[in-house]
Amino acid sequence: MSTIETLSPIDQATHPQKLEIADFLFQHLEQYGDPKEHILRCLDYALDQAGDKGGFVVMAREAGKIVGTVVVNKTGMSGYIPENILVYIAVDASQRGKGLGKKLMSTAIGMAEGDIALHVEPDNPAKILYEKLGFTSKYLEMRLKK
Repeated sequence: MSTIETLSPIDQATHPQKLEIADFLFQHLEQYGDPKEHILRCLDYALDQAGDKGGFVVMAREAGKIVGTVVVNKTGMSGYIPENILVYIAVDASQRGKGLGKKLMSTAIGMAEGDIALHVEPDNPAKILYEKLGFTSKYLEMRLKK
């Protein structure tokens, strides 16, 4: 049975804590992941105490080991852009199909103040979970990479 933990800026997460989460995400995001340095920057933003930053992390642990995690960043905006963006969610392959992703997401939704946006690739199996939790596709995102 997994236990749920949360981290927010008031917890003053240490670099080793952030590194543990980043290592987990880097490994378990698989083809949907980012370089570890980008994950660490996201965690720094989510767990920073500066007024223009913030967010939180929800983790599931089993026998002391992370088996799932969600990272949400505050956007600092409201109305025209949701107040929060779900940046990462990953569940250990051995834990998939057991409802852990739903439990993590439900906890994150409960913690978030305001609306939540997320980006998901059309072929990502997590898209089904997001839809079951009430997320809808309002826009097609377009990016210009420079």
